[in-house]
Amino acid sequence: MRRTRLRSIGEIVVRPGIVLILLVGATVALAQTPRKKNAPPPGVEPPPVSLQEAAKLEAVVTTDLGAFRFEFFPSQAPRHIQNFIKNARAGFYNGSAFHRVVSRGIIQGGDPLLKDARTPRARWGTGGLSQLPDEFNEIRHLRGIVSTVRIPGRPNSGGAQFFVCVSDQPALDGQFTAFGQVTEGMEVVEQISLAQTDAAERTVNPVRIISVTIEPVREEPFKTAGVEEMRREVILRTSLGDMTLALDPDLAPEHVRNFLNLVQTGWYDRTAFHRIVPGFVVQGGVASTRVDARPHYADKWVHNLAPEFSQVRKHLRGALSMARTDDPNSASTSFFIVLAPATNLDGKYTIFGKLVDGFDTLDKLEKVVRGPDGQTPVERIELIEAVIKP
Repeated sequence: MRRTRLRSIGEIVVRPGIVLILLVGATVALAQTPRKKNAPPPGVEPPPVSLQEAAKLEAVVTTDLGAFRFEFFPSQAPRHIQNFIKNARAGFYNGSAFHRVVSRGIIQGGDPLLKDARTPRARWGTGGLSQLPDEFNEIRHLRGIVSTVRIPGRPNSGGAQFFVCVSDQPALDGQFTAFGQVTEGMEVVEQISLAQTDAAERTVNPVRIISVTIEPVREEPFKTAGVEEMRREVILRTSLGDMTLALDPDLAPEHVRNFLNLVQTGWYDRTAFHRIVPGFVVQGGVASTRVDARPHYADKWVHNLAPEFSQVRKHLRGALSMARTDDPNSASTSFFIVLAPATNLDGKYTIFGKLVDGFDTLDKLEKVVRGPDGQTPVERIELIEAVIKP
């Protein structure tokens, strides 16, 4: 075990596979700075947000390296959340920075002192503390959790500064007030954590927080759509040409809703057709085939679908149906287009639309060169973009 003492920033204990971090915002002397110097900028402060409203909001943190979003846990840390939202709406975080990082461990920011380029490095991480009572809760400090910086051993020393866990940090559970969860942009958080640091884990060049804004939580685009609103056509723009699908919400409304949600959010973009069986099916829509393999913000809406089998619509050439495992309730994102009549699939897989244009592209897909298994294309056949037809 290797232990490294850091004078005024923190202490890290490195163990195999785990980075345990004790976040320290200041030395004892600096922690006694009068609170008024750490207060939000003067002016009329926004009214406190209600906990009911907070549950419908999320923060958008825009930095030099990109943006990430996180939602709140109002029932777990109400005062911390109200304080964060108040500060964000007042522009308190704009122009500050992530000043301390541990590679793939945590990123720490929100110190107002970082707004002033003349602030000595030794004082980075000493502002915006001792403003809030602790609200320790049962939220575990897992990857993506947003929590409040405090001075270890000093009760009620949290405030404006916050940190984001890039990896699981079990040693912090019950020691810091967790109050949010990243919903989009973890790749940005991880990139920030890789910034170059000095011996005290302070960033050589702080990653600037351009802004922190509060926006409504993103809703599923077709969450409340009725049947007529979902009677849409979707264009699949592939590397071999376009195909147009007509969706049928009369037969499978929840499958159509799910498909439209993923199309509208761009979830299918840059995925691939990973399975082609001539005379049978062309299959795509799996997240692991996406070009950059990054998490997508719509991942949180991906779920297993209950079967909507039909004896009316048959698995004929051009039928659009959902792939699944042996479990009838396992369909989620992967879809297939039938190449030839497959009556053995009728009543066992959910048909939710059909191909109405682009049969020439379907012909090209069926003829691609495949590997030894007879199903996997030798060259990547990409679903460049899926769009809802105007």
